[in-house]
Amino acid sequence: MTSGGDSPGMNAAIRAVVRTAIFSGLDVFGIYRGYEGMIDNQIEQLYSSSVSNIVQRGGTVLKTARSKRFMEYNGRLQAYNNLREHNIDALVAIGGNGTFTGASIFDREFDFPIIGLPGTIDNDLYGTDATIGYDTAVNTVVEAADKIRDTANSHERLFFIEVMGRDAGFIALRSGIACGAEFILVPETTTYIDNFTRLLKHDWRKSKTSGIVIVAEGDDSGGAYEIAKQVKERLPEMDARVTILGHIQRGGSPSGFDRVLASTLGYIAVKGLLGGHRGEMAGIVNKEVVFTPFEKAIKHHKDINKEMLEMSRILAL
Repeated sequence: MTSGGDSPGMNAAIRAVVRTAIFSGLDVFGIYRGYEGMIDNQIEQLYSSSVSNIVQRGGTVLKTARSKRFMEYNGRLQAYNNLREHNIDALVAIGGNGTFTGASIFDREFDFPIIGLPGTIDNDLYGTDATIGYDTAVNTVVEAADKIRDTANSHERLFFIEVMGRDAGFIALRSGIACGAEFILVPETTTYIDNFTRLLKHDWRKSKTSGIVIVAEGDDSGGAYEIAKQVKERLPEMDARVTILGHIQRGGSPSGFDRVLASTLGYIAVKGLLGGHRGEMAGIVNKEVVFTPFEKAIKHHKDINKEMLEMSRILAL
């Protein structure tokens, strides 16, 4: 099943789980619409042909949803009964924090083996160097920022580009470096507006006539519109514009990196369940497969690389 926000590469993971399970002599079922579909018994058996021609597709063929009913015990009990009705005795859950929180509770209450796969563009889960969909999302932002750079240069404008990242600035940091952004604003650091506008003014006095500022949506400044408003108030001579990329970052065909990562993790998930792993997220750290307990993957915060932030500013001078 896939749950929570979709991310490019989920289909590659589904394909890998299905075909590895079948190769291992197992029957495999797809649960549509995540925990909500589990409660509504939207479950059907999958075959190798069921996942043909999906490795290159964005989104998730199993659909996804968030479920308030699964937060209640009666909802989880109904979901468990539906799984047992189909003789399902283990689960691979592809998603992020919310998905793994639900999986952890479900495992404890019903003694049900679950392996999680990190499917989120935010890359904010502890226990893996990269999450499924993160690389594609970064590439999407870079492509958009490169196009915006053309018009910024033509009109000598300053563009604030807001990217996803409510609690983590990984997309903003990596895409900002890749597109040569003048500034990168992330939730992990404090944005001091007076200092920020002073640096902006200094850059314009030196040589710059256009610029790109990448803003993670969770930045403490209040987002791209708010900080652009404050910049205009302090520096009215600057022609500042705002672009919110929004859900375009979730879509699109997954990158080669995400396809390989998702395929590897899907394969590992089935092998892990057969090897006795449960209540854990499968990830890759330093090119090695690791299994991290759900509680640790959720609660331990992955730190952003502050040196890369400093590097991005030096390279933008």
